[in-house]
Amino acid sequence: MNEEVAAAKTESTLKDPTELWSLTGRTIIVTGAAQGIGQGTAQLAYNLGASIVAVDANGAALAEWTGALDRNRVLTLTGSVTDQAFAERCVGDARARFGDVDGLVNNAGIVRAAMIEKMSAEKWQAVIDVNLTGSFYFLQAVGRHLIAQVKAGQPTRGAIVNVSSDAGRRGTVGQINYGAAKSGMLGLTMSAAREWGRYGVRVNSVCFGVVETPMTETIRGEKFRDGLLDLIPMKRFSTIAEAAPPICFLLSAAASYVTGQHLSINGGYHIGF
Repeated sequence: MNEEVAAAKTESTLKDPTELWSLTGRTIIVTGAAQGIGQGTAQLAYNLGASIVAVDANGAALAEWTGALDRNRVLTLTGSVTDQAFAERCVGDARARFGDVDGLVNNAGIVRAAMIEKMSAEKWQAVIDVNLTGSFYFLQAVGRHLIAQVKAGQPTRGAIVNVSSDAGRRGTVGQINYGAAKSGMLGLTMSAAREWGRYGVRVNSVCFGVVETPMTETIRGEKFRDGLLDLIPMKRFSTIAEAAPPICFLLSAAASYVTGQHLSINGGYHIGF
């Protein structure tokens, strides 16, 4: 089947509007799924009907929060996103368990703060390895599978969401490694969207401001809180419950003609074209 024809056979012709928001029948890989935005997104995608492949370096935390879920729809995989072979195994294990992979949320990330002149090479590299290179490994592994589906004559509903940050759009203080990695995520998104659009594979990113997660405890503390809130028109931080739905929207058929975009979820912290 011609690749462009296969790509055109997407879900944009769904008759029932409620189907647009459903993730029923899809298999979604979520990295960094043991806590925070990753956990919240994986849980919401599960609630919307998806089968979830929850990936994290913290296997005990994964087991704890997925314990009450239907084991027929959940696969937990423990390892480092910096291991390229692990990324490939995750896709293989997901296919073996659920048949196909339909989506990816590249969420795994760490912070290692220091001012530029004091930042060690180790802190720089650790953040780049997890946040940027790890995202590339998973994007590549999932993308290869989705492209193979199309070349085999199967219509695709593949969608990848890269979790970036306003730190990658406007810069940040004390986290140049994080800002550089998150800016790089925007480049991953745009390049993959351009290369894979002909296969019907959609790639988008979300850019958060400050979300109430364990990772942001320091900047939400007394020293920085008021200054940050002054920069946010809505005068509050985002909750995880507000962070997850836009990601699931981009995974769904409701976003069937959206690719290469950076969606800001930030209460107005960054406003621009």
